[in-house]
Amino acid sequence: MSEIVRSADQQSLARAAAERIVAVLVEAQRARGAASLVLTGGGTGVATLAAVRDVGGDVDWSAVDVFYGDDRFLPEGDPERNHRQAREALLDHVDVDPARVHVMAASDTPPGDIVAAAAAYHQAIAAFAAPSGEPTFDVHLLGMGPDSHVNSLFAGTDAVRETERLVLAVTDSPKPPPERITLTLPAVRRTRHVFLLVSGEGKADAVAACVGGADPIEHPAAGAVGLESTVWFLDEGSASRL
Repeated sequence: MSEIVRSADQQSLARAAAERIVAVLVEAQRARGAASLVLTGGGTGVATLAAVRDVGGDVDWSAVDVFYGDDRFLPEGDPERNHRQAREALLDHVDVDPARVHVMAASDTPPGDIVAAAAAYHQAIAAFAAPSGEPTFDVHLLGMGPDSHVNSLFAGTDAVRETERLVLAVTDSPKPPPERITLTLPAVRRTRHVFLLVSGEGKADAVAACVGGADPIEHPAAGAVGLESTVWFLDEGSASRL
């Protein structure tokens, strides 16, 4: 069952989520020596990463593997790239090991082809998961659009219907830009703790549908379920239909 954490506004939501993220990462490092974190973009996601920077002093950032739930297949320096936003909000301010920050390729970096780039990201995940080949992430952060999309998984698309592959190239996203690389719902479900970060009254209907058990093909966020916990961090607006 999903847990609901309500906050007054986006700022307090970001702080509540950040504190929970840090607690999970610290506990994972105590238990296994390392931790893994899958990042998201969007206004609330970036606000949460900035809050993690402020409260994450107990995390050994050099022992955190960082992944991305999705990214836009745009030039490396494009301000719409999730990786650029994550760097500015968090990664440039903590002692991460660059070799453990797994970036989805930009359109102007090798291999230069989106299908090959998605395949390369799958290989990075497989290497992280070795020798089993079956990854288990500690935390996967997800923003959600008013249409219930998470990562670059949109209602009714082939990507949200995927049942096996962990990474896909999306070439026809209904939301610009059309080309993106995304983790799939099977990848999300290989995460111990899935944290959905949602603010704004315009997303309230989608939140209510997803928390209520909607079909993930039509409401992708409904299919974002963690192995140990699934937590919806909501502000007053996004929780107003619950």
